[in-house]
Amino acid sequence: MPASSEFVKLCRSQVAIAVSLGATFSAVYLTREMVSGSEAKLVPIAVYPENSVESPENQGLTLQPSESSTAKPVPRRLAAPVFAVEESTVGAIAPDRLPGNGRQNQCQGPENLWQQRLQIVTPMIHEGSVMGLLVCGRQDRPWNDREEATMQQIARTLALACILDQRSQWMHQELSSVRQIQAQVYDTVQNLLHQFKSPLTALRTFGKLLARRLVPEDKNRNVAFSIVRESDRLQELLSQFDRTVDTGEANLRLPSGTSEKARSNAELIQHSPLSLSPAANLAESCCVAEVLKPLLISAGAIASEKHLSLVADIPADLPPVSANDRALREVLSNLIDNALKYSPAGCQIYIKVTAKGDRATHRPSPAVAVAVSDTGAGIPPQDLEHLFERHYRGEKAQTEIPGTGLGLAIARDLVRQMQGEIEVFSPVNPEWLPPAETHLYPTDCGTTFVLWLPLNQ
Repeated sequence: MPASSEFVKLCRSQVAIAVSLGATFSAVYLTREMVSGSEAKLVPIAVYPENSVESPENQGLTLQPSESSTAKPVPRRLAAPVFAVEESTVGAIAPDRLPGNGRQNQCQGPENLWQQRLQIVTPMIHEGSVMGLLVCGRQDRPWNDREEATMQQIARTLALACILDQRSQWMHQELSSVRQIQAQVYDTVQNLLHQFKSPLTALRTFGKLLARRLVPEDKNRNVAFSIVRESDRLQELLSQFDRTVDTGEANLRLPSGTSEKARSNAELIQHSPLSLSPAANLAESCCVAEVLKPLLISAGAIASEKHLSLVADIPADLPPVSANDRALREVLSNLIDNALKYSPAGCQIYIKVTAKGDRATHRPSPAVAVAVSDTGAGIPPQDLEHLFERHYRGEKAQTEIPGTGLGLAIARDLVRQMQGEIEVFSPVNPEWLPPAETHLYPTDCGTTFVLWLPLNQ
């Protein structure tokens, strides 16, 4: 990967440190390849003075690490003028000419220690691999131990920066690849949504025609109206789905530096039936009985089909609650659907609504409670603590009952945003069963969900 502009700036700043110590030549090289057993070119990244480096193709100099080197033994081709170097852990560099000096260097052998110490070649090593070299030289005096230690510290800093730079660029490439895949997914979802709209419109039309042809005394008339109502509900969710997908795709295609636009788009998603602003909910009011009425009609038809007994106890004088009616419908629908889904034939389902002065948590604020109980198999103890996690189904995942593990997670999130609470009891909680029919609800199985909603005061 090519070095980023930020890394090049860092290299230049480190070269400047060497120059401040008296270096007349200083350069940072990076390896172009790291393939064991083959030559790896050294590419100049930052050089002082800038006109002292020739192109790699015009150089035939090689760096051969010694046997004692801690770096991996990878031969390299050095693409710049260099000085003679003493034998050390970084090997020896074949001499050429001093930068800015036309005469040949007369001190090439290790016997002239003073001349050898005119140039320092420090490898940039990370986890045993040479990432590049830091080369510094001067002609007036050798480098002392303190200065060599400074160069080693600079080399370690550059090696770590090189690794971070490469990882950053790799992550950007991966992000670009992911964004391409996401764009394809958005296109596919939009195609499916478009195809979904036609049969939904037809279903809604057929439901209306059926409702008109049935006389008011016909018991199936409610079923026809339920088809229309559920079609309308699907249409609302589909519209929200469209907006969410469009917003996500728009954010995906936004250029960098447009975070404000992304945040404004995110707010559009938040103000939806499935993601509500708590501040907005406090100003809304609805009646639990009115929300439950159409749900019970649909649930009664399903219960009859599955040979289940469905009973609801809803007082007529319930106070209004502080909640969003569409969000509350989604929550109650999920709780009732779960009871219908996991109750085998012959079981009982009981829905009880009541207004209480305090909640089960002994908080003093008044609330309306909606309890949904069933006599199904219940929830294993090990699954209770994970029940509201997204995509968690526990033992139910081993059954043939279809599900995604999202219904209860969505319900809990919506309840919290409406400043309410949701509880679960398994086995069933006798407190929420009809007193005269408690014997029909075994206390060693089943499940009770209790939804607490604050009053609109």
